[in-house]
Amino acid sequence: MVDLGNFLIWLTLVTSTYALLASILAGKFGRLDLTLSAERAVYAVFGMMVIAFGLLEYMFLTDRFDLHYVATHSSRDLPFAYKFTALWSGMEGSLLLWAFTLAGFNYFAVIKARQFRGPLASYATTILSVTQVFFMALIAIYENPFQKLGFMPADGQGMNPLLVHPAMAIHPPMLYLGYVGFVVPYAFAMAALLSRQLDEEWIRTTRRWTIFSWFFLGTGQLLGGKWAYVVLGWGGYWGWDPVENAALLPWLTGTAFLHSAIIQEKKGMLKVWNMALIILTFTLCIYGTFLTRSGVVSSVHAFAQSPIGPMFGGFVVAIVVFSTYLLWSRLSLLQSKNEYESPVSREGGFLLNNLLFLVATFAVFWGTMFPVISEAITGSKITVSAPFFNMVMTPIGLLILFLTGVGPLLAWRKTSGKSLRKHFTGSSVFGLLCGVVLFLAGVRDVYGLISLVLCGFVLGTLASEFHRGAKARGSSSGEGYLTALWNLTGRNRRRYGGYIVHFGMVLLFVGFTGNAFNQDVEASLKYGESLEVGGYRLEYEGYTESQNPLTVVIETQLGVYRGDERLGTMYPEQHVYYKRQDQQRTTEVAIRSTVREDLYVLYEGQDQDGSAFFRAYVNPLVAWVWIGAYVLTLGTIVAMWPDKRDKIRRGRIAGIPAKMDGKISA
Repeated sequence: MVDLGNFLIWLTLVTSTYALLASILAGKFGRLDLTLSAERAVYAVFGMMVIAFGLLEYMFLTDRFDLHYVATHSSRDLPFAYKFTALWSGMEGSLLLWAFTLAGFNYFAVIKARQFRGPLASYATTILSVTQVFFMALIAIYENPFQKLGFMPADGQGMNPLLVHPAMAIHPPMLYLGYVGFVVPYAFAMAALLSRQLDEEWIRTTRRWTIFSWFFLGTGQLLGGKWAYVVLGWGGYWGWDPVENAALLPWLTGTAFLHSAIIQEKKGMLKVWNMALIILTFTLCIYGTFLTRSGVVSSVHAFAQSPIGPMFGGFVVAIVVFSTYLLWSRLSLLQSKNEYESPVSREGGFLLNNLLFLVATFAVFWGTMFPVISEAITGSKITVSAPFFNMVMTPIGLLILFLTGVGPLLAWRKTSGKSLRKHFTGSSVFGLLCGVVLFLAGVRDVYGLISLVLCGFVLGTLASEFHRGAKARGSSSGEGYLTALWNLTGRNRRRYGGYIVHFGMVLLFVGFTGNAFNQDVEASLKYGESLEVGGYRLEYEGYTESQNPLTVVIETQLGVYRGDERLGTMYPEQHVYYKRQDQQRTTEVAIRSTVREDLYVLYEGQDQDGSAFFRAYVNPLVAWVWIGAYVLTLGTIVAMWPDKRDKIRRGRIAGIPAKMDGKISA
């Protein structure tokens, strides 16, 4: 089976290379036979990757420790579910997951492109295949997971204990769906430039691919934040870690692209801007993958240093040079159909939104790379920590939050003063009332108060837009209010799905704002002693020690009181992985969560005199981060759900291509 795995890796590399060459010739000469051959090669690549991926999974599940990768990332006593997810816990397996996911995207993108076979589809296959060839070459030459160990050890080293958690089991696949997915809109954008088919068709074709990738990239980051919150034990879910930032960068530019693509689709504007944004987004996806695997930055999320770092760096440079040259050479063909008329318009709102996202992208990129840049220039590494990012990103985030409520409700071309008063008077009053209530309730943090006021304002605009639409539909159709609201959303899923996404983002901002009011305390407690934090009293009631096949579990017990009322018991733990040579210890945080706040407690060890060390946090509003994630998911599903107009358009496009003498007419 090991030999079969190696054979499949190399055969996939060869087949991907053939798909690349065949698609180039098909695009250049309009050869239908080569188009079909390239498509079949892409299908074959996906099939071989399915087999290779399944083969490696089988070897993990059956404890094949004669395979080096299995021996270093699994063990006999690892739970079955984590044997399955251990495949992507190391460098080689994570790259295989990347290539497998890419092959899947390529497969479905090529199937989608069959409805308008021609130079655009052929060149899109070329770009997809270039990326597949690059990753398969990395795996085959540098990081092959099918390397034999030479003997069969009795047991493996086991998975990194920090990764033995449900969130980390699904976080990497989610993140990769986002990273990899952006190859599809990038491929069609470059294909549009290569084929000179520069109308809005590539934007329409890739809209759902872009939303899908954007959603999973964001969801992957939220799952990573959940893992950090409950496993790492530092009291938060986002620490501006370099690898966290690397995933945030393409999400920011991808969000900008999603918004400006609407303007190109509706008004034929911002063609150059959109090309630049999708180039930047895909480049940052590859850059983020490079940053995680190059050893350039230190992070709990990063893999060990690898020889593939320079290869990734070269690929990033190649993408930038190729894409920039191609865009520059086609500038004369990317003229807008309409002119920008007023800053107080939907176009103006989206454009300002884009600029803010790009400023945020530059700020995060600069802060992430500044230690590397400073070391290269001065010889000493100057670390940029969370306070810098919070100081820079807070005002940018508040402006973006404001535009979340304003931008979608502005009129195209120009918004009148009457329209502004109609749409925003009520929501402005509601936001200010929220501010007054919060101020009287004791909220004094300036940024925190502004953020919550803006959240109230945006919620008011979104609620009024749903209400106004449902009321108008009910009046014209005679439907009840809830029926009208349901049908209104179903008739324009893109618009109202987007509003639901914005609602989810507002809830996320509510959760983020809670960071301004966090409290924490640390204490050494003997039996019967207590600590106080945020109105809670935690009394130490002892500990128990037990052992399972993986760990020694030290479970402490804390009584939770508010005043004289006992609210319950919390059990923060520490796990010692006694079978590992390093005797690694991990914390198991105890969390008491409500919609108002989280009481978050971790046990940090014990002194010789029997005193136990605890750190306790009160983190307000954290639950709204996770609630917002669910609402965002709902909105994304609504926005992506196909409607009859999409089917009509696809049917119209499918009837266009004409086939003549073994060639495709362009």
